[in-house]
Amino acid sequence: MARKSQTKEEPLEKQLWKSADKLRKNIDAAEYKHVALGLIFLKYISDAFEELFQKLQTGDGEYAGADPEDKDEYKAESVFFVPQDARWSYLLTLAKQPDIGIHVDAAMDAIEKENNSLKGVLPKVYAKQNLDPTALGGLIDLVSNIALGDAKARSADVLGHVFEYFLGEFALAEGKQGGQFYTPRSIVELLVNMLEPYKGRVFDPCCGSGGMFVQSEKFVEEHQGRINDISIYGQESNQTTWRLAKMNLAIRGIDSSQVKWNNEGSFLNDAHKDLKADYIIANPPFNVSDWSGEQLRGDARWQYGTPPPGNANFAWLQHFIYHLAPTGMAGVVLAKGALTSKTSGEGDIRKSLVADGNLIDCIVNLPAKLFLNTQIPAALWFMNRSRNNGHPRKGEILFIDARNLGHLINRRTRELSHDDIQQIAGIYHNWRTGENGYEDVKGFCASVSLERVAELDYVLTPGRYVGLAEEEDDFDFAERFAALKAEFNEQLKEEERLNKAIEQSLARVKV
Repeated sequence: MARKSQTKEEPLEKQLWKSADKLRKNIDAAEYKHVALGLIFLKYISDAFEELFQKLQTGDGEYAGADPEDKDEYKAESVFFVPQDARWSYLLTLAKQPDIGIHVDAAMDAIEKENNSLKGVLPKVYAKQNLDPTALGGLIDLVSNIALGDAKARSADVLGHVFEYFLGEFALAEGKQGGQFYTPRSIVELLVNMLEPYKGRVFDPCCGSGGMFVQSEKFVEEHQGRINDISIYGQESNQTTWRLAKMNLAIRGIDSSQVKWNNEGSFLNDAHKDLKADYIIANPPFNVSDWSGEQLRGDARWQYGTPPPGNANFAWLQHFIYHLAPTGMAGVVLAKGALTSKTSGEGDIRKSLVADGNLIDCIVNLPAKLFLNTQIPAALWFMNRSRNNGHPRKGEILFIDARNLGHLINRRTRELSHDDIQQIAGIYHNWRTGENGYEDVKGFCASVSLERVAELDYVLTPGRYVGLAEEEDDFDFAERFAALKAEFNEQLKEEERLNKAIEQSLARVKV
C-alpha cells in the first residue's frame, strides 16, 4: 500500500516568487523588482476599484443613482480611480500580445494622471527591450492568481503580504544593494515590539521602502488597537526607493501623504522641521562620511555636541532626539562602533547623551549577519525623553547582549526568530515598567547604574556590563576536547581522500 505523501505545500508567496524569478531570465533583480512589484500594485488598485465599481453599477442602497465612472465616488471611499484601459481585466486580455509592455506603461501613466497622490510613483519600465513580452505576459498571468475572490479586505491583505515578501526576496537577491531599501523584517519587528507604537506620530527620517510603518500598523492591529490612532511621517533621499515606499504603503491602505522625498536628505533639507514625534523608528546608513557636516556646524540639532564631518552616526542620533516629543521614544540601528568611539569628539557626545541628557534607556547588541548590505556589527539604541519624569529606571541603563540569538537562513544571512524577539522585548518591558519582575541574567542582560557607566568612561558595549554566562555544571572539558579532536581527524582523512582522487584523475589525464 502506498504511503501518503508528507510533503507540505509551500505558501502562496513562495510559489509565486519561484515562478516570478524564473520569468526574469537575464534581467537583474534590481531592475526586475520594479516590474514585478509594479504589477502586484496594479492588481491591488484594480481589484479595489472593480469591487466598488460593481457596487456603484448595481446601485443598491447607499449607491442608488451613483455613476460608476464618477471619480469622486472612488475618492470618497479612498479607492484609486482606474481608467478603463488601465484596468487589470483589460490588460489580461492583451497579455499574450507582443506590445503588452506598451499597454502596461500606458496604464501606469493613466493611473498617475487620475490620482495625484501617485504622481511620479509608478514604474514605466514594461516596454524596455530587455523585457521579453512573453515573460511579461506570463508574469501578468501569475499575478492574476493572487487574491482571487471579491472581498477587498482579503484581496488587499494577501496582495500586501505578497508585496512585502517580494520586497524581502528582491533585497536578498540584490545582496549589498538590497540593504539600501530594505531593513530585514526581524529587526523591524524587534524595534516595533520594544517601542510598542500604539498611538501618536511615528517618524522615520530615512524610511527606505516603508517597512517600519507597515510593521507599526501591523502591531496596532495585532494588539486590537485602532489604526487611525497613529499617523506616519517619513523622508527618503533616494527617489526610486521612495516610490517603492509609496506603493508599499498604498497597498496596505496606509496614508503616505507625509512620506516625503528630496535628494538632499534629512540633514540638509529636513522635510518635517517642526515635527515632534511620539515614536521614531529608523535604520540610518552606517558610518556615512559625506553627510555635509561641514555645512551644518552650529545647527540647532546638535544639542549634545557637534558631530564630526567624517561620520554621521551622532548626527543621526541628535537628529532623532531633536524630533522627539517631550514623552517621545526612539529605537534606532547604528554601527556598533558608536558605542565605544572617542574620535573627533564622539565620546564626549555619547557622555553628554548619558550624563547630561539622561536619554539612553537600553542598548541591544545584535548578532552578526543580520544585514544584507554590510557585515559591520550593529546595535540598537533606545532613547526615552521621559526618563526624568517618573521613569522607574531613570538612574540606570539596560544592556542586552543578543549576539548568540538568531539562526541562519542561508550562508550569509541570519535572522531573529519570533521567540528571540519576544524574549528581548519582554525583558525590556519588564525592566522599564517594573511589571512581571526583572532580573539580570549573566551573559545576557544587566541593569546598570549611570555611575557604573561613568566609571567605564561612558562606553556602552553590553558585553562590558552583562559579564560571562555561567557554564553548566556538567560541562566536561576532556570530553569536548576529544570530540573536537575526532572531528578534526575526520576532516583530515576527508582532505587526504580528496587529494588522492585529484592525483588519480590527473594521472589518468596524462596517460
